[in-house]
Formats: sequence, structure tokens, C-alpha cells
Amino acid sequence: MNRENSIGIFDSGIGGVTVLKEIIKILPNENYIYYSDSKNNPYGDKSDEEIFNMCDRIVKKFIDQECKAIVIACNTASAKAAKKLREKYPQEIIIAIEPAYKMVHDFAYEKPTLVMATKGTIESEKFHKLYEKYDNHKTYLMACKGLADIIEEGNEEKIQKYLKENLSEYVGKIENVVLGCTHYPLVQGQIAQVLGNVKFFNGAPNLAKHLRDLLEENDLINNSQIKGKVEFIDSSNSEYKKERFLRHLGQS
Repeated sequence: MNRENSIGIFDSGIGGVTVLKEIIKILPNENYIYYSDSKNNPYGDKSDEEIFNMCDRIVKKFIDQECKAIVIACNTASAKAAKKLREKYPQEIIIAIEPAYKMVHDFAYEKPTLVMATKGTIESEKFHKLYEKYDNHKTYLMACKGLADIIEEGNEEKIQKYLKENLSEYVGKIENVVLGCTHYPLVQGQIAQVLGNVKFFNGAPNLAKHLRDLLEENDLINNSQIKGKVEFIDSSNSEYKKERFLRHLGQS
């Protein structure tokens, strides 16, 4: 695959596959390089400086490979590093995922809502600004410590145990769930089993549309009619991660 003019996308692990799937739906002819930084996973318990430095190294790799756009598919990295990365590389198109709390405001404002995210995302200045601006005063914030790690590991028994133990207090209390980490849509079905009939919101579809709009504005859309390819790179060279990534992407 020719890496030049590809779209670079990265996450602390395979969770960003949920973002990539939404992007491919509307940009199927683009080539993608997906970087899974599992060597440094999880990002959520690291300092802001550590997170920025890790993201900066990945962004430099994408720039060296002449990627035409870079997608931060990790909510923690987006909250902690996106602004500084855009300031450092103003000439690059850098798109960052955001928790879909504004979507609740737009489509289901009056409904009681649970925001599930990492501790790093919930404590970030970026999320606090979003939350204060769109707070419906019926929102619970849940810092899901360790959940992304369990999903990354892929142990179904641990996932079910974690969700049952940590979500039980919200059963019958909420109608909206904001999935504020890109790993969480991978277990949306299991979350619904615990919480019942709730409506889910995540930021991936809006990010995909925003990326398409920016590529169009900059005349960077790949007009080829040939379906694009995805290159997967994992910082710990894990074949297990690659297999799970391709399975979730639907290419295994």
C-alpha cells in the first residue's frame, strides 16, 4: 500500500476501530494507516505531558509518511493533546473525537443521561467545557476505570462482570448513554443487556462527516473507484490485537 496520501488514525489500542468503521462508510475509497498504541495503553491514567508526548510521536510518524489527514480516535488523547498538536502542526489536518454529549442536547435534552468515559476524559478541561455548556441537569458522569483495558483484553466474562457491578445502580434511572471512549461501542450490546432499552450516542459518525467535509474543502478526496486498504500497526507488535482489530473491522 502506498502510504502517501493515506489517512492516519490512532488510538491507545483497537478501540478506534469503531471510528474507522464510520469513516469507511462514507469514505470507502481512501487508504488508511491505523496505529494501535497498545504498548502505552491505557492513556487514561497518564499525565497530560506523557499523553502529549506519546501522541506527538505518533503524529510525527504520520507526517513522515505524508498522510493527508490525521484522526485522533481516542477520547483521552483528544481531550489532553489535540489542541497542542494543532498548534504545533498548524499545516496538518488533525481531527479529534469528542464525547457526543452535545448530541444529547440536540436530540434528547430532557432525558436522564449517563456519560461513560475514562477518568482522564471526564477530568479534562475540554470535557468540562462541553459538559457545562450542554448540561441538562439530569446527567450522571461515570469514570469507567479499567473498562477500556478489559475490552482491549477481550475477556467476555470480565466485561460482563464489570458492567453488571458498575452499571446496576443506573438501571431504570437513565434513557441516554453517551459512549465517551471509542472502546465502549464494542460492548454496546452488553451494556444494553444491563441497562435495558436505552439510546446510545457516540461521536464517531459526526467525526467521519467532519473529516469528509475537510477533505472536500482542501480538494483531498480520493476520487478513485477502487476500494481503499487499511494497514494496521501495533506498537507492541501483537498479532492478537491485529486479529481482533480485523475481526471488528469485518476483514478477518
